Amino acid sequence: MSAAVGIRGLRKAFGNVQALVGVDFDVREGEFFGLLGPNGAGKTTLISILAGLTRADTGSATVMGHDVVTDYRNARRSLGVVPQELVFDPFFTVRETLRFQSGYFGMRRNDDWIDEILSNLDLVGKANANMRSLSGGMKRRVLVGQALVHKPPVIVLDEPTAGVDVALRQSLWAFVRKLNSQGHTIILTTHYLEEAEELCGRIAMLNHGRLIALEDKQTLLHGYSGVTVRVTAPAAPAAFAAKLVRREGDVLFFNLASYDELEALLAAYRTEGLRFTDLALQEADLEDVFLRLVGAAA
Repeated sequence: MSAAVGIRGLRKAFGNVQALVGVDFDVREGEFFGLLGPNGAGKTTLISILAGLTRADTGSATVMGHDVVTDYRNARRSLGVVPQELVFDPFFTVRETLRFQSGYFGMRRNDDWIDEILSNLDLVGKANANMRSLSGGMKRRVLVGQALVHKPPVIVLDEPTAGVDVALRQSLWAFVRKLNSQGHTIILTTHYLEEAEELCGRIAMLNHGRLIALEDKQTLLHGYSGVTVRVTAPAAPAAFAAKLVRREGDVLFFNLASYDELEALLAAYRTEGLRFTDLALQEADLEDVFLRLVGAAA
């Protein structure tokens, strides 16, 4: 399968801050691909390079085989980006906004496609409303529509559900799944790791500008997660403090390399005179993997 997006040795620095350090990977055509990482990992910088909003210091990036620098027109026609920020023109209606966006790509008289977008994003009732009158969630729907209006084969969703309600989240993902089933390549960045786990087939993780993982989702879950143990206790044994990946009140989550360490964890509780009221093994999720990999990289 050919690459929808090709990233080769990308480096980008802002002053003394290395935003990207030799990042190298491909996104295959038709994939639903997750690009994950903590704040400041370099995700938005990478997307900005793909979209032509900034230039890499070294390396190259292509979209559907078109170099984003030397063949930028075709690269941008092949890409639709839903940004994190709510950027909009306050003087136009929703329909006018989508028509103007179409014009930037030389598309005219495409109201049938605009109507389909409005319907799928539940914006029909707001088609003639001024952009400044919309709620934050509605504005985000329009941003999604702007990214899709020129029918790009590659769609980048940069935190598309940040600050939106559950109903929109569900309808948006139903629409995006439909686009993916029709052959569109989807690249998703999100801090809602359960979304990435449910939607993405392959996942890349960035940390401090470096690629720290690039695997099929199941390989990540089975190869990096180890054993997750949930313990209800007021404290963790000092000997296992490094294995504590998260805490929710008195519920502690430990990530162990193997079941052999489970016996050692119990022994540590006994040795340090600590009590626990409940213990359970649970299937590892993407959040456990993420915390383990990011922690190891740090």
